[in-house]
Amino acid sequence: MFLTLDFGSDIPIYTQIRNEIVAGIASGKLKEGDRLPSIRALAEESGVNMLTVSKAYTQLKQEGYILTDRRNGTVVANPNTTVSEKTIQALRMPVLELKASGKTIEEVQALCTKLYREEI
Repeated sequence: MFLTLDFGSDIPIYTQIRNEIVAGIASGKLKEGDRLPSIRALAEESGVNMLTVSKAYTQLKQEGYILTDRRNGTVVANPNTTVSEKTIQALRMPVLELKASGKTIEEVQALCTKLYREEI
């Protein structure tokens, strides 16, 4: 699995790993049932500590993006149809900032559509 990590970023490495995997799922590069590397393998491949990868995997599991078990390892979970409260709250401030800057709801929707389609 190829991850792009920025070791000079202010974003913690475990968050970058989590975000890269979520982006892979969103883009369709990772599909339900796809096997992810073990914690040890991903740590070695990425050049990070195993605890860092473990923290990312734990977060992904709690969010419903992955499943783990001893026999099958770690796999991409069935897409969750509900949006977490955390995600809604994280989206709240950027939307309010766009509204405060004078953007109309149509402009915000158009921007979201472009982002959703990865046109930006």
